[in-house]
Amino acid sequence: MARMMKWIVGAVLLAPQAAWAAPTLPGATMTWPWALPFAGILLSIATGPLLFARVWHRHYGKIAFAWVALTLVPLAVAFGAPAAGAAFVHAALAEYVSFIVLLFSLYVVAGGIFISGDVRATPGINLGILAFGTVIASIVGTTGAAMILIRPLIRANAARERNAHVVIFFIFMVANIGGALTPLGDPPLFVGFLRGVGFFWTAQHLWLQTLVVAVLLLAIFFALDSWIVHGEPKAAPVTAPAPIGMHLSMYGGVNIVLIAFIIGAILGSAAWKPGIALDVYGTPVELQNALRDVALILIALASLWLTKNEHRAANGFTFEPIREVAILFAGIFVAIIPVMAMLQAGRDGTFAFLSQAVTAKGGAPNEAAYFWLTGILSAFLDNAPTYLVFFELAGGDAAHLMGPLSGTLAAISMGAVYMGALTYIGNAPNLMVYAIATEQGVKMPSFFGYLLWAVCMLGPLFLLLTVLPISPQ
Repeated sequence: MARMMKWIVGAVLLAPQAAWAAPTLPGATMTWPWALPFAGILLSIATGPLLFARVWHRHYGKIAFAWVALTLVPLAVAFGAPAAGAAFVHAALAEYVSFIVLLFSLYVVAGGIFISGDVRATPGINLGILAFGTVIASIVGTTGAAMILIRPLIRANAARERNAHVVIFFIFMVANIGGALTPLGDPPLFVGFLRGVGFFWTAQHLWLQTLVVAVLLLAIFFALDSWIVHGEPKAAPVTAPAPIGMHLSMYGGVNIVLIAFIIGAILGSAAWKPGIALDVYGTPVELQNALRDVALILIALASLWLTKNEHRAANGFTFEPIREVAILFAGIFVAIIPVMAMLQAGRDGTFAFLSQAVTAKGGAPNEAAYFWLTGILSAFLDNAPTYLVFFELAGGDAAHLMGPLSGTLAAISMGAVYMGALTYIGNAPNLMVYAIATEQGVKMPSFFGYLLWAVCMLGPLFLLLTVLPISPQ
């Protein structure tokens, strides 16, 4: 897999000099068949673990590469190797690399924090962990919060016969909804921050919606978990029962400092604008972003060096979950290239109906349509580029969107963050938590099984947000 990807990159970089003019794909003339590789990789991710689990887990890298090839080769044949190469380089350097480097650093650093102790899960304790994770997700990111808490939560519930629902709600809240208040919380909001949206804008305008969704979802979880516990057989009595509650110790505290360094690197790259960029095949790589990515890699390496191996071993830490995420999302980021080209064509492209759908009579933006369309596409595409598409569709002017069109920006932000919870691939931490839970023996639902859970639990809350007069303040 790695050698194949190197071959593609090498072919692109060794292309004729004329290719450096970086032609773009003609999204306005592309039609729906170009979306088939993207649909194929999503279908593979959805059905592979369910229908051919052994083959999938051994060869998912090869399957992902096949969809990459079925995307890039036809693009090169139809529009020329320079256009296909430029699109590939843009997807890799402008989108994927920074995305996976941030996830990798958070995964490694958070994986070095080992929380141990006498924890006997009850509905109340599970509720407390979910609530705590939801609160810190906007501070340390959904990936950081998920990686810190998922393993202790799984260990606490390991003795229970039915525990998959705990992880499902964890994905809903800690890996998604909790990250709605700052650009550090979720990648779509960070994209908006880089486009000029104020750092505290989301907290000021989305706190009420996030509070409503979080409180109601916590209440639903507590009721469901209590009902499931009540229906489980009672454990056999023991001479000295373990006390019910939390008696915890934390190891690897240096990683808390390293998480602060990660946050500092992200904020620094957004605040420092030296105006220096290297053009790589038509894709500008800005100095501050390159230095940020290097810093994040160094922070991850420092975590591996400074954290005791026994702490990671006790945490059940392996590189397989992040490896799976890196490979599958590499395939997704490439297979989505034609889809994004058609979406960015706006009213001139195959998906022109989206532009019409988000515009009310008279030309005003339809906020409910922005919320639902951004959200549904975020669930099946990647929520960061989907956010960007609708951000641009709404005008792309951050000052205007934060002012007269603040309701539209709020709708786009909520859709991208909240509805990223609808599928395993809506937000990168979802797939990571799924991989860790499966690796540790939790019987997680299939792609479609999880989707059914999400629609049943989250759908009514999203409908409530649409109906209630909750507008940005």
